[in-house]
Amino acid sequence: MDLDSSSPVAQDKALTVLGLESSCDETAAAIIRLETDGSVIVLAEKVRSQNEAHAPYGGVVPEIAARAHAELMDGLVKEALEEAGLGLEAMDAIAATSGPGLIGGVMAALMTAKGLALGSGKPLIAVNHLEGHALSPRLSEPLAFPYLLLLVSGGHTQLLIAEGVGRYHRLGSTMDDAAGEAFDKTAKVMGLGFPGGPALEKWAHAGNPDRFELPTPLGHRPGHDFSFAGLKTAARQIWDGLEHPTEADKADLAAAMQRQIARTLANRAANAMKYFIQTHPDINQSAFVIAGGVAANRTVRAALEEAAEAQGFRLIAPPMKWCTDNAAMIALAGAEHLRLGQTDELSAPARARWPLDTQSAKLDPAIGSGRKGPKA
Repeated sequence: MDLDSSSPVAQDKALTVLGLESSCDETAAAIIRLETDGSVIVLAEKVRSQNEAHAPYGGVVPEIAARAHAELMDGLVKEALEEAGLGLEAMDAIAATSGPGLIGGVMAALMTAKGLALGSGKPLIAVNHLEGHALSPRLSEPLAFPYLLLLVSGGHTQLLIAEGVGRYHRLGSTMDDAAGEAFDKTAKVMGLGFPGGPALEKWAHAGNPDRFELPTPLGHRPGHDFSFAGLKTAARQIWDGLEHPTEADKADLAAAMQRQIARTLANRAANAMKYFIQTHPDINQSAFVIAGGVAANRTVRAALEEAAEAQGFRLIAPPMKWCTDNAAMIALAGAEHLRLGQTDELSAPARARWPLDTQSAKLDPAIGSGRKGPKA
């Protein structure tokens, strides 16, 4: 991003930004207003899901997703502007996800945003999708930097310290599969439905988590990294060993899997909380933020809330509708960068991979995503 602190858009005023999102299988457009006190007003929000199109395949098909994004995006922009009662001339900038994600999908939002920016003469903000998630809790309540962040989704599982807009320090990430990937792949093996994560949570609600014994990834070893491949394999082996699985079998294994993922996330997060306290001793009550699609899982939230309370942290999570992919968080990230005078050239590239913390991404694990996740 280009930085020009003398730019008029960097001055202290309310900012209105149109945000576009198409990194996976949600096509979305939203308009937000970032007030001078940091509060946010969502003026319009439109989302179209592709679940029905991908359900027969048990997962997101990139070609189908890209085609749907291209067909829907222009209409959603028009609907968002009409809902807000505003025209493009009222926007201070156009923001769009520029990565990471399915490259065909990413291009749909980014190319639309470039066209709108060029035609209206408004600045373009190319947003890192992961930063959208990182800032998403600020859509609903004030949240001061620094804070500890667990970014957990189908493509990523990372623990970071959010030091400011555009400034993130990664503590740990997954060494193999992301947590959401473990949810989705297990649901697919068991035939629970699509999308897998919510389907597994639904089945787990009626299950007995104590019936099947699953391993605890990394045990209680120190550190901040994650591993879910072994847990996913263990669940599959149990499933394959059932000759004629019943609905009770499905519910019990789903419950056991969900509990182990939640426990693993809570265990590693607790280690990160202890580190954060040591490195930020002057903060009275630290904030622990969870964001990303898996943050919508109620069992995961409960386990993380217990861990946060035990360490003296305040758990903050965005409302459920802003846990999954959405354009409001992209518009907010764009507005936050615009406030700093940071904009992008129309040549900004679409990126399949875009680490939130570039420096830590040079180390192993490389990027903190599952090997086959849609945003890996």
